[in-house]
Amino acid sequence: MLRNALPKVVTPLPGPKAKAIIERRAKAMPNAIKCIYPCVIERGEGAMFEDVDGNILLDWIGGVGVLNIGYSNEKAIDAVKAQSEKYFHAMMNIITHEGYIKLAEKLNAIAPVKGETKKTMLVNSGAEADENAVKIAKSYTGRPNIIVFTGAFHGRTALTMTMTAKKAYAVGMGPFPDGIYRAEFPYLYRAPGEMTEAEAVAYYVKKLEELFIDASPAEYVAAIVVEPVQGEGGFVPAPIEWVKAVRKICDEKGILLVADEVQTGFARSGRMFATEYWKEAGAAPDIITLAKSIAGGMPISAVVASTEIMDGVTAGTIGGTYCGNAVACASALAVIEEMEKEDYPAKARKIADKIMTTWNDWKEKYEVIGDVRGVGCMAGIEFVTDKKSKAPNAKIVNDIVNYAVQKGLLLESAGTYGNVIRFLAPLCITDKQLDAGLAIYEDAIKACM
Repeated sequence: MLRNALPKVVTPLPGPKAKAIIERRAKAMPNAIKCIYPCVIERGEGAMFEDVDGNILLDWIGGVGVLNIGYSNEKAIDAVKAQSEKYFHAMMNIITHEGYIKLAEKLNAIAPVKGETKKTMLVNSGAEADENAVKIAKSYTGRPNIIVFTGAFHGRTALTMTMTAKKAYAVGMGPFPDGIYRAEFPYLYRAPGEMTEAEAVAYYVKKLEELFIDASPAEYVAAIVVEPVQGEGGFVPAPIEWVKAVRKICDEKGILLVADEVQTGFARSGRMFATEYWKEAGAAPDIITLAKSIAGGMPISAVVASTEIMDGVTAGTIGGTYCGNAVACASALAVIEEMEKEDYPAKARKIADKIMTTWNDWKEKYEVIGDVRGVGCMAGIEFVTDKKSKAPNAKIVNDIVNYAVQKGLLLESAGTYGNVIRFLAPLCITDKQLDAGLAIYEDAIKACM
């Protein structure tokens, strides 16, 4: 059974069938949509997929956080089949379909945002969710500006690529929307000098406050948008003490705190949402955006906020044709039910304990590993040329990724400097698959040093 299989490479990658399809891809698709890995999927189950040449690969990328529940979850399949036999689509601006309401009710019940009562709007992607969160914040506050952070990734629409820090995602796309200002994210491993964590947190809070003097007065700021763990930025967690300080600033200045949980949500962090940790610390966000693993691969996303905030939006400014697609809603409801029934947050915590213990052992053994960090199963290793200089080592990351895929393990890089390898394996991964992946990973490190 594929879902219990271990990696097995029977042809050099790409195999002959995959090579032919990739060649067709190059002729049919824009070169800007790159083909990073030399394989073509045929079928997938759990954390594994088989390519068209019969190679069996262990996926630690998981659709960049989409497959927390794994490939081909039976409950999601059944839900999609049942709904598709009734109808595919009903536009909520025209007629009501109950699946949208059921999903909104569920998210209202479990999302850790401020407010006694909550409301949810559904859209189609993480970028759409983030863009609509900004629109909602501006409409509610009547303010024009937002603050984002170094290392941030929020999408590739005109607005969200402006919010995204890495400008490789925006080459040739200007001019960009105005009213977006960037503060330094608390990247503790690369804090200046020899600071303690408390000193570093204070430093980054001060940097944020200086923005109100140097860029935009606080009274013009609608929202501060934060990833609980930066994804593309290098799997850098936002320290809880810093989050508490940002929450305090927002409360004092009348600014909304928006948590981008596109990648951290749905059990990845060891909780259903990473902002549950924020809420426990008294720093719940005002708005939360959700996508990626919400529906096991179906295109749907969400924005959740208090009733007061949501009902402060001007009519006609949010919504869209495919928002809250009926089939996607059915899949999302099934995925959330399965995650709760099978306690996927607990699965994430168990996996995290294993990988972090192993990686910290590697950190002691290998000079090229500078930092090991994460929240739950959103974790990463930062590679450096040496521990003293902390100089980013993107070359070894590229070499490790290329070595590992030829052994049947898919890894992916991240980080401002391209020197971090992220961990986003499906949370249904078996113990044997996890051990096999760790073995390939360590072999790759040793081979590429």
